[in-house]
Amino acid sequence: MIIAGFGFREAAQVTSLQDALENARGAFEIDGLATLADKAEHPAFRAFTQTQGAEVFTVSEASCAAVHTTTQSAAARLARRTGSVAEATALVAAGPGAKLITQRFVSADRMATCALAQSTQKEGQT
Repeated sequence: MIIAGFGFREAAQVTSLQDALENARGAFEIDGLATLADKAEHPAFRAFTQTQGAEVFTVSEASCAAVHTTTQSAAARLARRTGSVAEATALVAAGPGAKLITQRFVSADRMATCALAQSTQKEGQT
């Protein structure tokens, strides 16, 4: 299972999220979308997820703080206790042992980031 994790600013628009995803996705098929629990109800994120046909995962800030991310943004570390919200949410939502398959990509308007993680569990395995 491949999860696209998102971090975004309050001013982000649907186009910000789409651009970040398109930059990160390459040829990968996305199975799920993830963000922080307090961002899941953001109007742009809700509208975006409704067009994607993928399961939506919400993760806690505390669970993201416990995850090492490849990217280390000082702003994300200060605001959210993680080096990359996109990378951390993708890894947490993909489950234990998940591997990052793309570092975060930033949208052209710099309002959203997206990273992909892959679950190490096989379909149907718990």
